[in-house]
Amino acid sequence: MAISSYLRVLVAAVLAQSVMAHMALLYPMARGSIGDRKQYDGQPHAWIGYTKERTLPCNGYNKPGPVTLLKAGQIVKTRFWGPALSNKYNNRLPTKPSASGKQLNQARHGGGFCQYSLSYDGGKTFHLIGEYKRSCPDFYYEWPVKIPDNVPSCTKRGKCLFVWSWIATNMPQFYINCADVVIFGAKNGKWNSKAGIEIVDVPNHPQNVVKPGDKAGDKMGKGPDPADVKKNLSYKWN
Repeated sequence: MAISSYLRVLVAAVLAQSVMAHMALLYPMARGSIGDRKQYDGQPHAWIGYTKERTLPCNGYNKPGPVTLLKAGQIVKTRFWGPALSNKYNNRLPTKPSASGKQLNQARHGGGFCQYSLSYDGGKTFHLIGEYKRSCPDFYYEWPVKIPDNVPSCTKRGKCLFVWSWIATNMPQFYINCADVVIFGAKNGKWNSKAGIEIVDVPNHPQNVVKPGDKAGDKMGKGPDPADVKKNLSYKWN
């Protein structure tokens, strides 16, 4: 995409903020995100079904994007993006506001239920590796998940994905982002595709599903629950 065309897309995305401003995976860098110049269209934070282009498994971004290198046992400190964040926050968290300070508009809808998974077949199947309840997502925090110690390697471009999905609270919307990765796994790691993720509010799946939130609305929540963090850092590849 030419630079001028990319800038036009960025401007269009900014103008659309008041109509459609939600959350997207910032790290690892996802397909269609602000770091994916070939596919960015201003909608990485849209829910499945927002337009006919927003489809499973990767929110309609079907071509490989930026690649993140991961390894077995690595703790991945995931972060989130929203249109209110400027590019200066691509590599760091925004400063947490004081109790009475001005906050950036996240449109996080009071949180909900986030799941993290790996796919080795381009999104046909998912293997759960972590989840956060109630306060996720929130771009004022890092959300750690662990690549299991016994995960198998995955190096085939376009097939190896780190996936974040979100079931919102207050409204029946399902969000999903896919980050292309290369995984350096355990020597004897084996793929098991039986463990999946919860997919709702899209065709052929349960409808009108919402999850409990943190009642913080679009403002900063309390961040990751320590119990969820502990569980996410101890997942095994079963």
